[in-house]
Amino acid sequence: MSTTTDVAASLAAAQPAPPARSRGYWAGVGRRLSRDPVTLIFGAILLLMALAILFAPLLAPHDPYQTSMIRRLRPVWFQDGRYPLGTDELGRDLLTRLLYGGRLSWFLGITPVLIAFVIGGSLGVLAGFAGGWVNMAIMRTTDVFYAFPSVLLAVAISGALGPGISNAMLSLTLVFIPQIIRVAESTTTSVRNLDYVESARASGAGPATIVRAHVLPNVLGPIFVYATSLISVSMILASGLSFLGLGTRPPEPEWGLMLNTLRTAIYTQPVIAMLPGLCIFLTSLCFNMVSDGLRSAMDVRG
Repeated sequence: MSTTTDVAASLAAAQPAPPARSRGYWAGVGRRLSRDPVTLIFGAILLLMALAILFAPLLAPHDPYQTSMIRRLRPVWFQDGRYPLGTDELGRDLLTRLLYGGRLSWFLGITPVLIAFVIGGSLGVLAGFAGGWVNMAIMRTTDVFYAFPSVLLAVAISGALGPGISNAMLSLTLVFIPQIIRVAESTTTSVRNLDYVESARASGAGPATIVRAHVLPNVLGPIFVYATSLISVSMILASGLSFLGLGTRPPEPEWGLMLNTLRTAIYTQPVIAMLPGLCIFLTSLCFNMVSDGLRSAMDVRG
C-alpha cells in the first residue's frame, strides 16, 4: 500500500504545473501605464481641465458675455476679489471666459480627430488589406493632400468656405484624414501577410471576418495612438484659425479668438494677454505627453 502511495505521489509531482493564465495585452498596457508617473501626472492634469470646462456653469463666477467698459482690463487678482484673473478688453471676467472657452477649444481639437480617425482609419485599412487598384486609388488621392503643408491647407479650406465653427471643423477633418489613412494603410499592410491571417484565409474565412477578427484588433491600437498625438495639433490649428478670424466668431469664448482680441493689451496687461495662450500650450503639452506614454505602453517590445 505504501509503495502504491509513493508511486502516485511521485507521478503527481512529475506532472507539469498548469500554465499561468495570461493577463492579456491590455492588462499589460494598463500595468505599464500605472508605472509611468509622467503620463499619470499629465493625464491627471487633462482630467482636471476636462472636469473644469465640463462644469463651467457651476465654477464660473460670472456671465461670459456680460460686458462693462468701467472694469475693462483689470489686472490679475483685482483688489475686490471678484475677478481673480482680471477682465478682458470689454470688461468680461477672464476666468469665466477661459472656462467656457475651453469647451470650444477642446471641441474643435478633439472632434475633427475623431471623425478623421473613423473615416481615415476605415479607408486606410481598406487600402492596406485590399491592395491592388484599391490601394493605388486611395493612396494616390492621399498623396495629393500631402503636397500642401497642414497649416496652409487648413487656412485655404477655411478661407474658401468662410468663417464659422462648422467650416473650421470640416477643414481640420480634411487635413487629418490623409495622415491617418497613411498610418492605417502601412499598419494593415504589415499585418495582412502574417501567419495567423494566412491561416484564417486558408481555413475559408471571408475577407470581412478576417478584417473584423484578426486585422482590426491588431491595427486599431497604433492608429488610435497616432490619432491622440494629432489632438494637440488640431487644437493649435483651430486656435490659429480663430486667431485669423476663420474659426470661432465673436462674442463666443474660444482660446484662439481670445488671443486675437487681447493682443492689443499685450503692452498694458501682458499677463492677461498671455493666459489664453498658456491654456493652449498646457493642453497641447498634456495631450502630447499622454500620447507618448500610450505609445510606450502599447509597444510590446518595451
